[in-house]
Amino acid sequence: MTDMQAETMKRSPEEQTVFLEAENIVKSYGGVHALKGVSLNLRAGEVHGLVGANGAGKSTVIKVLAGLTRADQGRIRIDGRDVVVTTPHQATDLGMSFIHQELAFIPSMTVMENIMLGLPKKTRFGWVDWAAIEKDVAPIARRVGLKASLSANVKTLSTAENWLVNICRALVRKARLIVMDEPTASLSANEAERLFEIIEDLSRSGVAVLYVSHRLDEIMRLCNRVTAFRDGTSVACLEGDTLSREKLVEAIVGGAVQPLAREENRSLIEGPVVLSVTGLKRLPMVKGVDLALHKGEVLGIGGLVGAGRSELARLIYGVDRVDGGQMELDGKPFAPRSPSEAVRKGLGLVPEERRSEGLLLTKSLAFNMQIANLSNIIRSPALPLIDYRKRRSKTEEVIRDLAIKTDSVDTPVGRLSGAISKRWSLAAGFCAGRMCSFSMSRHAASISAHAAKFIA
Repeated sequence: MTDMQAETMKRSPEEQTVFLEAENIVKSYGGVHALKGVSLNLRAGEVHGLVGANGAGKSTVIKVLAGLTRADQGRIRIDGRDVVVTTPHQATDLGMSFIHQELAFIPSMTVMENIMLGLPKKTRFGWVDWAAIEKDVAPIARRVGLKASLSANVKTLSTAENWLVNICRALVRKARLIVMDEPTASLSANEAERLFEIIEDLSRSGVAVLYVSHRLDEIMRLCNRVTAFRDGTSVACLEGDTLSREKLVEAIVGGAVQPLAREENRSLIEGPVVLSVTGLKRLPMVKGVDLALHKGEVLGIGGLVGAGRSELARLIYGVDRVDGGQMELDGKPFAPRSPSEAVRKGLGLVPEERRSEGLLLTKSLAFNMQIANLSNIIRSPALPLIDYRKRRSKTEEVIRDLAIKTDSVDTPVGRLSGAISKRWSLAAGFCAGRMCSFSMSRHAASISAHAAKFIA
């Protein structure tokens, strides 16, 4: 138990008043039950963990609380009073702020403008008085350790700095609850440590934090209580002596988990080399990389944010041009000039920014499966027309393999939860060919057992 957790447990009942209660929340999309009656309550000043496998309902309950979607049944109470949250503005007025995994900001605007977006602003002679606003915002920016100028453009900031901008926005709005969805997915170890300090400071000041993460070490360190979701239901709320990593895992998966026997895969390195990379460069991020990928092998590339992992994947897939070095595929020179050429050679890619680079959100599951997999679903090379029955069959097969909860192959990808859309991006990348390069620095923590089996 950390000092912060012990301090919170020592607080008097008055200091631990319940701020938010969500009871028996039910939500369905078509014939798919995303939430089957989940319940959650948050106390003032606590850091409350929310855990669960992909598709357990975490994203959906956040959308309900944020006013992004309407629950079919259930009730929400704030300070003991029944409320109906129908819009994000109403959620803000009720004291709730949401920082989603994919940060929301307008890149053409300054830090100050993004913080104040949607809020009433001080004026002087009919004009927005930015100088007066800065006097109010600057102390909050210093509190969270935001060192960037408030007049800087947000697109020049790092991911960690943009997280601080979003926390500033929440505090400017006087939020009593801040929901953080996978906050450390794109942060380095030092940046994550700084975020933990900010969370502890928020807790001491009475702000409740709902911390949604797959990283159980962080959950155990930060959270006073943890609610576990499984298959659209809330199955456990653990705190104090009942809170342990083992019990969390059991609640998430529904039973004890046996450790993986990794020794079985060691013989793979004796297989033939499928892809070799020698001295690969694209300055300034990739400065000379060597690697060899064997048939059937899962090769991991580690490193901090900004170390060049994503850039390396883009070079292999032909997205960016190589400055130096060479690659071989099956012992033959390999230098793709475009992603389409890489696909023809049997490569697939799962990009880091799946929503903007890997998926067409308004299109269906089947359509997203086909765009990188056309050669496998056309009628014949001589008649390059899509075989829609083959497309449906392949899509349904992947839906079963990855346990995707959907009522149709025609469901738009944008309607899926964040975790499930990651799975679909992964599936599309693997179905494109016999080898897949994927940049997982933001998403590896949420790969489920179903997705792991698909990779294997």
